[in-house]
Parts: sequence; structure tokens; C-alpha cells
Amino acid sequence: MLSPSKFRALVSGREHGFLAALLRFTLRLAEFPYSLAISWRNHRYDTGAGIHRVAVPVVSVGNLTLGGTGKTPMVEWVVRWLLHRGARVTVISRGYGAPEGTANDEAMELAQRLPEVPHLQESDRVAAAGKAVATSGSQVLVLDDAFQHRRIARDLDLVLLDALEPFGFDHVFPRGTLREPATSLRRADVVILTRAGMLDPPSREAIRQRVTGLAPRADWAEVDFRPHALRNASGIVEPIAALSGKTVAAFCGVGNPAGFRHTLRMCGCRVIAFREFADHYRYTRADVESLIPWADGLEVEAVLCTHKDLVKLEVDHVGRRPLWAVTIFPEFLAGQDALESRLARLVPT
Repeated sequence: MLSPSKFRALVSGREHGFLAALLRFTLRLAEFPYSLAISWRNHRYDTGAGIHRVAVPVVSVGNLTLGGTGKTPMVEWVVRWLLHRGARVTVISRGYGAPEGTANDEAMELAQRLPEVPHLQESDRVAAAGKAVATSGSQVLVLDDAFQHRRIARDLDLVLLDALEPFGFDHVFPRGTLREPATSLRRADVVILTRAGMLDPPSREAIRQRVTGLAPRADWAEVDFRPHALRNASGIVEPIAALSGKTVAAFCGVGNPAGFRHTLRMCGCRVIAFREFADHYRYTRADVESLIPWADGLEVEAVLCTHKDLVKLEVDHVGRRPLWAVTIFPEFLAGQDALESRLARLVPT
């Protein structure tokens, strides 16, 4: 199975040669039936069929491409904004990547980030929404990863585009990384370019212009994810400055490892080794044991991962090296006022 980085190298065209071209052709053939199924599904929802409205305002945070756009920190930002204005909020997610009845990595991460906020994780999000209103007295619901989950009507649809691949290499999965055609952005209320700091202003403007053509009624925002703190499995938190000048190793199991690499470059440390696992990877004891000789064989002062990885590992050390997660938080470069104006309309008076 291809790693996330190798898959992106293939579908982006960076991987050259006859075999790569043949694989892209094969993936292109597989793209057709997938795209047709998505188009039929969207057409059904566009007619209003199967859509349920709940009794309170609903905010959706989602994306157009496969994983790695920073939905979890944006969900946290939105929830904290609403809480600060006195709203009772519940987060609802499907629980992708976890066995039935167990919390997935995003749920565990949000539980640590927002311990005071109810989080319902159910495959039937319509039922979860009804439960949140009836039993928790929720005044606003925030749907995590829900742009494609159209069974619940939403009052505000936030769609995240990753600056590294905003339009999924212009192909729907499996030929590209789009979950659905880019024309679906017409449903968005606010389009947020994440990791915008990786691009210069003209490049960001070019993406904005394309989005305007696809979603003329949507507001535009730009954020970068800044390293916020270091956290270990025991709950100890240290400042990011503790990494300054340190030599480290890192690993991750996220949808777009390049995003984590970008975060590490902002930490002031020197990364001499990096390992990738699949998105939503569920680490086993054997995986942890395989990391021990890798880390112990390197001249590093610490091993770093994402918060999403740490909540599944629950260890403070990899061999002799301390293990820290780098937590991140959005910093707006543009469009914060427009987003806050939209959110303010949903706050109960």
C-alpha cells in the first residue's frame, strides 16, 4: 500500500515513468464510477430529499479533499468562539477510523482540547443531533468533518482547503484527492484556506479567485496553523520554545504528512528522521516496539508526533527518548471578521 506522500506524488504527476503513468490511467478509470455515484448522491440532496433539520443552529466544518486540512483545530476554534459568547455547544462526529463503540482519534483529541464540551460520536449523526438537543440542552451543534454528510441541514457550512493541494490535483479519488468535484464548493458559506502561510500572497490570491468562480456567495478566510504547545501522554504541557535548537525525530499517521512537516519547520528544531503511517493509523504494540530501535539509534533529544497520534499511543517515551505531541492552533491571516459575523448570527440571544 502506498504511503500518503507516495500516493500524492503519484496522483500529482511528480512520480514519472511508465509504471506511474499506467497506475494513473488505472486510477482514472476507477474515478469515473466513483464520480458518478457522488454526482447522483449530491443531485438527490440538492432536491431536498433525505435532509433533516434540527431545532438549533448547526455549523459544519469539513473539507473538499481527503484528510489533513486541519479540521480538528478549526472545530476547536469555532467551539471556543461560541463558548466565549455563552452558547451551549455539542460536537457531533461520525467516528471514522474507529471500531463501533470506541472513540476515534479526532474524538480523543477533542476530548483533551475541549474537556468541558459534550462530543457525540455516532454513525447516525441525525440521531446524535436529536439526542444533543433533547438531553444536553445544546444551543448550537458543531459537525466535525461533515461537508459530505448532507443528511443534517446546516446554517453555516465552513469548507477548508489545504494550501498544499487546494483542489485535490483536479481529480476525484482515487485519481486525485478530491472527495467530490470542486464545483461542490458552491454549497459553502465560508471557504478557509489552511496553512496559507506556506504560500506567497499572489498564490493565495490565485486560489481565492478560483474559489470565487466556484462559490461566488461564499466568504473567504485564510489561516495558518501555528505550533501552540508540547504535550505528552501524561498531560504535561511545555512551551514550543523548549524545542528551539533541538535535534529531533518525528512520525505521524495523518492524511497529509507535509502539513506536519510544515509545522515542525516553525518549531525551531532540526528534524533528522521522519516516518509516515497511514491516516487514522491505529498503532499496535508491535508498532511502538518498532519505533524504539529507530528512535534509540538516532542522536536526537526527543521524538515528536501530532496530537492525533499521541492520543492513540499513550506513552511518554519511545525507548530512551521523550515523546511529545506538537499541538497547533489557527492564526487568521485574512477573513476572521467575516467568519465571526456569520457565527454571531447563530448565537442565542
